[in-house]
Amino acid sequence: MSVFINRDTRLLVQGITGRDGSFHTRQMLEYGTQVVGGVTPGKGGQRFDNRVPVFNTVADAVAETGANTAVIYVPPVGAAGAIFEAADAGIAFIVCITEGVPVMDMTKVLPYVRERGARLLGPNCPGLISPGESKVGIIPGNICLPGRVGLVSRSGTLTYEVVNQLTRSGIGQSSCVGIGGDPLNGTSFIDCLRAFQEDPATDAIVMLGEIGGTDEQNAAQFVSQHVTKPVVGFIAGQTAPPGRRMGHAGAIISGSSGTAAEKIAAFEAARIAVMKRPADVVPLIKAKLN
Repeated sequence: MSVFINRDTRLLVQGITGRDGSFHTRQMLEYGTQVVGGVTPGKGGQRFDNRVPVFNTVADAVAETGANTAVIYVPPVGAAGAIFEAADAGIAFIVCITEGVPVMDMTKVLPYVRERGARLLGPNCPGLISPGESKVGIIPGNICLPGRVGLVSRSGTLTYEVVNQLTRSGIGQSSCVGIGGDPLNGTSFIDCLRAFQEDPATDAIVMLGEIGGTDEQNAAQFVSQHVTKPVVGFIAGQTAPPGRRMGHAGAIISGSSGTAAEKIAAFEAARIAVMKRPADVVPLIKAKLN
């Protein structure tokens, strides 16, 4: 099994004919994802790579293909509109890869999506992959291995590093989810932890956080109260100076609550095994599973 996506996922690509959309659509197709359609206004009736129909609107695409998931590769100025359109068309799971979406746009997007019963992953995220089943976004499929460890991360590149460490050691993953590092996003650590806790095919969980905000502390409290599976954690940005943005818009320390030390203390209080460096994930996971 897996979380959020699987072999039955029917994917629609918004921005399929753009540079990023076209490149990653080919990658998703090669991985075996069911890409059933794409959307680029004004290019309806065409076929992407002679195999994926292109539509002018998401509503037309859903009516024709039965798509239940959408991934968005459009510029920041159009990302909010693309999310609104997907939610209006009845898409249940929306993944926004776009980086640089204005925070003010997200204050309108998040309640709109939730009111329509949809889930948003992102923005500014690498998407997710359920190894051997489906890939939605930009996580490289060749570094993943089917298995029973779930992973959730705020950082895309850190996701790749830790997944690669696991795979090279023969430890497979049930699903790997990048939630994104913006201050406002659609899916939280807690959402993913709950999903992995409920997934019978996940035996252990890896959580990759970073400085800034209190999401990791909230997640640690959730783990202590609701997660019975072993959890291994990491906090990126341990040497970052206070007040300076490091990589993500949300990775800014303001006061004591956003520091690495405070987050690590919260992890340890929740009995989450803490990595000092990404390579530590292998011995810690092996110790938890033995």
